[in-house]
Amino acid sequence: MLQQLSQRVSIVGWGSVSPLGCDAGSTWDGVLAERSGIRALTATWSDDLPVRISGCVPEAATASLEPLLLRRSDRCAQLGLLAAREAWAMATAAIGGIDPARVAVVLGTGIGGLHTMHEQHTQLTAGGPSRVNPLTVPMLIPDAAAGQVAIDLGLHGGAHTPVSACASGAEAMMLAQMLLNDGRADLVLAGGTEAPVNRLGLVGFSAMRALSSRNDAPEQASRPYSKDRDGFVLSEGAGVLAMMREEDTPCGAALGWQLACGSSSDGHHIVAPEPQGTQASLAIEDALRRAGVEPGDLCAIQAHATGTSLGDLAEARALRRSLGSAADHIPVFAPKGQLGHLLGAAGALEAILGLQALRQGTLPRSINSDPLDPEVELAVTSQGPVELSGSGAERLMLKNAFGFGGHNISLVLSAPGNTAEQQR
Repeated sequence: MLQQLSQRVSIVGWGSVSPLGCDAGSTWDGVLAERSGIRALTATWSDDLPVRISGCVPEAATASLEPLLLRRSDRCAQLGLLAAREAWAMATAAIGGIDPARVAVVLGTGIGGLHTMHEQHTQLTAGGPSRVNPLTVPMLIPDAAAGQVAIDLGLHGGAHTPVSACASGAEAMMLAQMLLNDGRADLVLAGGTEAPVNRLGLVGFSAMRALSSRNDAPEQASRPYSKDRDGFVLSEGAGVLAMMREEDTPCGAALGWQLACGSSSDGHHIVAPEPQGTQASLAIEDALRRAGVEPGDLCAIQAHATGTSLGDLAEARALRRSLGSAADHIPVFAPKGQLGHLLGAAGALEAILGLQALRQGTLPRSINSDPLDPEVELAVTSQGPVELSGSGAERLMLKNAFGFGGHNISLVLSAPGNTAEQQR
């Protein structure tokens, strides 16, 4: 094993809301049950849209939020707050009290308050300036979610918002590790949130031909790595992880660890990835090097795999280049077949699923990936779940997240072998 260059951090809590469930446990159950969170849109506002499918968080998820908060915050901030509350409750139960001045928030988003932007522009156009909500700006700005979490939980260790398109949630986790390693915080709530399912979001992405147009088959529409994929499915949700230095973590409190993070930029195109995955490979290799991990040490890969023609091939080539012959047998899980693409929330929410998989020792099936694109030379779990090696020992996973503009983030995660009940 290579020399470890990064100081790994513990994961002591997590929370999520997704198209598969209102919390992290129900989302994981939905993944294991191979359910799809993609549905046909039935609201009248979608009737004339070219794409009328998406992944939406269940309506019951926001029922616990205070009416005033619902009126004064965008759905993006609401979903982020729900995930943060769950992660915070889990963490404080495990570690006890902590000085709020030493707790930071790093909550990324790809877009921010898109619903507010669209709704208030409609109000302005229809009714004039007097119809615009005076809270429009604080509701739509990308850092609103991080601010709401800090306000709600009374945290004063800093609030930060990486805006790196679909890599935002994973980049938040990288920044959290930096804050902890630098001694700027003792605990960080890190993750991502996104709520892009509205007319503007769907029209914008479909106009650039990024979305699947399988309106008549929603559950089969998101097809990562599949030979017949035709774009991603737009979804909403949030994922937050509570992270702290390993040496400060109480015995038995760690659910898993983040060993290291790697990053790079394509410097190629504002939307399209560099087609050979050359720069994405640098992020993968940077993460492995910092973690002190060889490709053969990995027991699993969680792919970004959105279901776009160019993106999937670029990632597959990057993995093959960086991992070499080890890519022949390391199982690859592509969760977006069930979740759709949560944009800035994807990296963090999927990382929680990755940790749950490591703890349980089961890498789920990648639904809708069959038939596999023959150019994807990876061991994708398209035929069924895979039992992970290293039962009772620490298991290692590589997790990728890539964003428009060529933002590349790779994480190395680990967790001990555990039982299904304990991992929830």
